[in-house]
Amino acid sequence: MAITAQDVNKLRQMTGAGMMDCKKALVEADGDFEKAIELLRKKGQKVSASRADRETSEGSVFVRTSDDNKTAVLIALACETDFVAKNEGFQDLGNEILDIAFNNKPADKDALMTLPMGDLTVGEKITENIGKIGEKLEVTAYEVLTGDAVVPYIHAGSKLGVLVALKGSNGSDVKDAGKDVGMQIAAMNPLAVDETGVDQNLINKELEIGREQAIAEGKPDNIVDKIAQGKLQKFLKDNTLLKQPFVKDNSQTVEAYLNSVTKGLTVESFKRVSIG
Repeated sequence: MAITAQDVNKLRQMTGAGMMDCKKALVEADGDFEKAIELLRKKGQKVSASRADRETSEGSVFVRTSDDNKTAVLIALACETDFVAKNEGFQDLGNEILDIAFNNKPADKDALMTLPMGDLTVGEKITENIGKIGEKLEVTAYEVLTGDAVVPYIHAGSKLGVLVALKGSNGSDVKDAGKDVGMQIAAMNPLAVDETGVDQNLINKELEIGREQAIAEGKPDNIVDKIAQGKLQKFLKDNTLLKQPFVKDNSQTVEAYLNSVTKGLTVESFKRVSIG
């Protein structure tokens, strides 16, 4: 049977073996992928086999910020074990992919995988390392954030990263404030900056839950909607960043804290990425 380039690439993705070795194995196996994998193993190839079903619950988050602090790029490179995540080769791979992401700023993660990395693409380089290391590796996140000032925060262990885009900076140093807010986002995992960023379907769902709870508690019909609105406001206070109590000082909200640093300073957007 005819062996297509797609077949060869599929076997390469499955095994991490070289393109020509994959093509030869598929030809010899008459297109049977299992037989081709067996042939590669018999010939001493370092193959990863198919590790698609493995969980990548370890890894590291890598971040790069522009010199003017107005743009930051974040990637998460995941693997199966903490041992590999701490390996120098894994860390080098993550930083090399981050360099490519930062310099090219592709549209999305899929586009990042197609960018050149030496003689290979980023995706092919990852597959090559799967074959070498023997663990599933994957870029699980790629984010770009811009703003008046963008501050990164990497949580201890490097498995959780946050980018915070601040708005209203008047040129004063807001790096510490950005890190404080990043720590807040890491700890509290808010849904959005404020109520306007919360999906309307979720708001409707919370109102419905609030009404059903009020009815179940035997509240009069004429105040059911008012009770539901109250419960919604409590939900939004707990789950939107600016209204949350500031973790380093519960006597004020995040919004009030930022305003105390620089009048009018606020959060325009944020990205939170975790591994595992």
